[in-house]
Amino acid sequence: MAADSPLRPSTIAVTAGRPDKVPDAPLNTPITMAATYVAGGEVEYGRYGNPTWTALEDALGALEGGRCLSFASGLAAVATVLDLVGKEGKVVVPRHAYTGTIMQLADLESRGRLSAEMVDITDTDAVVAACDGAALVWLESPTNPALEVADIATITAAAHEAGAYVVVDNTFATPLLQRPLEDDVDIVVHSATKYLAGHSDVQMGAIVTRDDELWTVLKGRRDLVGAIPGPFEAWLTLRGLRTLHLRVERAQANAQELVRRLGEHPALSEVRYPGFGAIVSIVLAQGEMAADLLSRKTRLWIHATSLGGVESSLERRRRWKAEAATIPEGLVRLSVGIEDVEDLWDDLRAALDGCVG
Repeated sequence: MAADSPLRPSTIAVTAGRPDKVPDAPLNTPITMAATYVAGGEVEYGRYGNPTWTALEDALGALEGGRCLSFASGLAAVATVLDLVGKEGKVVVPRHAYTGTIMQLADLESRGRLSAEMVDITDTDAVVAACDGAALVWLESPTNPALEVADIATITAAAHEAGAYVVVDNTFATPLLQRPLEDDVDIVVHSATKYLAGHSDVQMGAIVTRDDELWTVLKGRRDLVGAIPGPFEAWLTLRGLRTLHLRVERAQANAQELVRRLGEHPALSEVRYPGFGAIVSIVLAQGEMAADLLSRKTRLWIHATSLGGVESSLERRRRWKAEAATIPEGLVRLSVGIEDVEDLWDDLRAALDGCVG
């Protein structure tokens, strides 16, 4: 291949963030366990940088097409972005979104820090109208857990015309299925706990932007409040990133096959799937009790609140008080893993058979 040929995403996932190829160099970036550094360099102190973070940030930045900052959790990343909004500024946000984001906005609004306007993200005209006077437009696409898809490019153009920043939480899609920065979005946010790390053993967050000035401001906030990841967590996330393309490909294929089969099951009134990714939401026809029963009946599927791991999990989302009232009581979010699809189907079908009224 030509020296200047761009690498494809699956190759970037494997190769980015590696040490220089010199004799006897380690193939992987080592874990640097350091809080204190010898003075006179670029880092100076452990709150400002770490070589293990840098390796991960180089890799994820390359995948998303921007510059990355890693954080102690997805919510730490969310909080840092929301700090961009000035006092009494307006934030436009989907009515269906990650409850952690909604709860942070509600807390800030209750203290008079900002105002939040919730919108139906599928109604592009209404979202565009809501951009007027906004400081920040927050998008999820697909939304959690309704799996609605936004017209990112159109909304971004309208938001920029109104003078607002645009943020996309890309946790569900990952940079393998969607690269919002290519639609002129200002910031991409990830809960790296989910697909990026991929093994349900890490809590981390990340922000990616193409705007160097914005990156500097966000890094300054991270440095000041200390929302930094541990070196070991960064190393685990980078190791997980190496197989992201394989895991997403397999999980998505499993999800698409399950969606095909689920559409015919009499226990369900609705199957929600945006056409890509590995998150599926199903609505039990008999409502809350049937959804709770399903969560207890599966043997292989794990009842858990997180998602994006190699294992398949499921959860009735309205069991959380913070979940939007417009989410059906009987909605169960499925995070489809990489197990054999026949085993997943056998287990899920058997449990659903017991939920038919």
